[in-house]
Amino acid sequence: MTNQTADATDAPTVTSLVARSNRLGADPRNTNYAGGNTSAKGTATDPVTGEPVELLWVKGSGGDLGTLQPQGLAVLRLDRMRALVDVYPGLDREDEMVAAFDYCLHGKGGAAPSIDTAMHGLVDAAHVDHLHPDSGIAVAAAADGEAITREIFGSDVVWVPWRRPGFQLGLDIAAIKAANPQAIGCVLGGHGITAWGDTSEECEARSLDIIRRAEAFIADRAAARDTHPFGPVRAGYEPLPDAERRARAAALAPVIRGIASADAPQVGHFTDSDVVLDFLARERLLPLAELGTSCPDHFLRTKVKPLVVDVPTSATVEETVTALRAAHEAYRADYAAYYERGAAAARARGEEPPAMRGADPAIVLVPGVGMFSYGRNKQTARVAGEFYVNAINVMRGAETISTYAPIAEDEKFRIEYWALEEAKLRRMPAPKPLATRVALVTGAASGIGKAIASRLAAEGACVVVADLDAGKAAEAAAELGSADVAVGVAADVSSEAAVQAAVREAVLAFGGVDLVVNNAGLSLSRSLFDTTEADWDLQHNVMAKGSFLVSREAARVLVDQGLGGDIVYISSKNSVFAGPNNIAYSATKADQAHQVRLLAAELGEHGIRVNGVNPDGVVRGSGIFAGGWGAQRAAVYGVPEEKLGEFYAQRTLLKREVLPENVAAAVFALCTSDFSHTTGLHVPVDAGVAAAFLR
Repeated sequence: MTNQTADATDAPTVTSLVARSNRLGADPRNTNYAGGNTSAKGTATDPVTGEPVELLWVKGSGGDLGTLQPQGLAVLRLDRMRALVDVYPGLDREDEMVAAFDYCLHGKGGAAPSIDTAMHGLVDAAHVDHLHPDSGIAVAAAADGEAITREIFGSDVVWVPWRRPGFQLGLDIAAIKAANPQAIGCVLGGHGITAWGDTSEECEARSLDIIRRAEAFIADRAAARDTHPFGPVRAGYEPLPDAERRARAAALAPVIRGIASADAPQVGHFTDSDVVLDFLARERLLPLAELGTSCPDHFLRTKVKPLVVDVPTSATVEETVTALRAAHEAYRADYAAYYERGAAAARARGEEPPAMRGADPAIVLVPGVGMFSYGRNKQTARVAGEFYVNAINVMRGAETISTYAPIAEDEKFRIEYWALEEAKLRRMPAPKPLATRVALVTGAASGIGKAIASRLAAEGACVVVADLDAGKAAEAAAELGSADVAVGVAADVSSEAAVQAAVREAVLAFGGVDLVVNNAGLSLSRSLFDTTEADWDLQHNVMAKGSFLVSREAARVLVDQGLGGDIVYISSKNSVFAGPNNIAYSATKADQAHQVRLLAAELGEHGIRVNGVNPDGVVRGSGIFAGGWGAQRAAVYGVPEEKLGEFYAQRTLLKREVLPENVAAAVFALCTSDFSHTTGLHVPVDAGVAAAFLR
């Protein structure tokens, strides 16, 4: 081992480990997101004694190799880690050893040690990689995986029968390495691979060697086959053409999201990759899907098996929805029975399992259309879909070289309802107020709309930034975060087709819509005699007609989901206040204000709240004011344009200028549980304009 005198979080050993981890994690052939872990052993100076101390750096719990940084490593003293062997109470109590890792930590900070820490600390090698490659799991999940391991690797790689991750597995692998000095690693039945080396470079090379040899073996066997491992394509289950497929997905997504959210609200993700569509078209879809996933990382994110809607692509949307609801009822009953079997077995062992976390599917498969995956946020939903793609690859590989044989149901239950997994879930931070909610905001690339989109995203919502300018919408969305947080879509709200397209994009991006903000608008400050028919039509098309179109299309999604929801209109003080030279704008704002009341009355039975916000004098950051409206209003009131905000403030009761963020705060408040019993309300955000008081 290399002697280091640097700080334990800044040693060259750490730099090398992080670089190796990032390289391995960057290639999905090597491991899945947040799957696997890497480690390195080395020596640093103990800051208390000034003496050398042997340390283990290992990827901490929940981290991702591809994005790992030094602070994501757990740092443990090797002498204390190895001494745990002497106090190990045995397999029945091995979970207690995870808490013992805390007493081995060196210094402060760093990540929490994961369940696999024992594997890395007890194996006598300076560097260890534990990975979940599809090719390696295909071998690990094959019915005769042990024989296939010998056929591929000879004595270079040793087979380890399935054992739940933990201290005993670490002891087993350490013993296997000691008994097989020629071995470069092992295949863990039903789980993945582990490799080791004297240097970081050797360890990485051995990991890649195991993965690539497994890939080559599977590819050779596939080339020698004259049949597909998933069977022939079923007539009528072939992928629909692109446009038709996405339209069908958008039509089904709200219903499926409602199904997946029966126990708790979920965000959705849609995948129609070639890998998925091919699997859904094959004859062996149903029996293979029923077997469920194999690797613990897979079924912790995908549940033990998906919900499959076994209907041909010739079925109508209505027929597919009927089949979906029936399949969901059967799925829930099946999952509840699985839980009861697992819970009974746990109680027989003297354990009390955690309560059932919900019986809804995380993965829904619709032949010809694609895969819908769900989670507590967009990233979790997307990653669940990625893991099921990994599972498809594993099943195809295992069926190519043997027969797919995942671990037994009782072992899956022990992983899914593991007390350590439950503790990890409880450590997660409390969700933000708008977590799991999907917001569609029109006119959101600037001004009030942008402030609303920003506030909703900050409060945990997934946001669809809709704007007439697609480029600006994309830019505004990118400012809010990744595509897991916000997406930009083009939306000419005066066009029925464009609104329908924007809502479809929102549904395909996040699974559905929960919160709609009608903010898109423009204004022309003109007197009655100067207002042309074109002026009148333009403003009414964008605001009155546009709000109607957006609300109608979004309400269809909200009703199909069955999850309630919110529609908020950004109306105006002018909807109730009669001012000069403003007939077209004020009239269309009054139209919007009454739409709030009308829709509140119509949509209440579906749990959909419809409310409005009446701002006034929002000059700063406003696209409308910057586009000429400010100069026109300043001329009407006889003040310099740059003083218009101050002028508006002085005519209010509170003498405060209204900012876009003030309007955003009102929208947020209306959409929280604090206003769960409020609909048909208009909230003034005008700093107090007595003439606009609602009566």
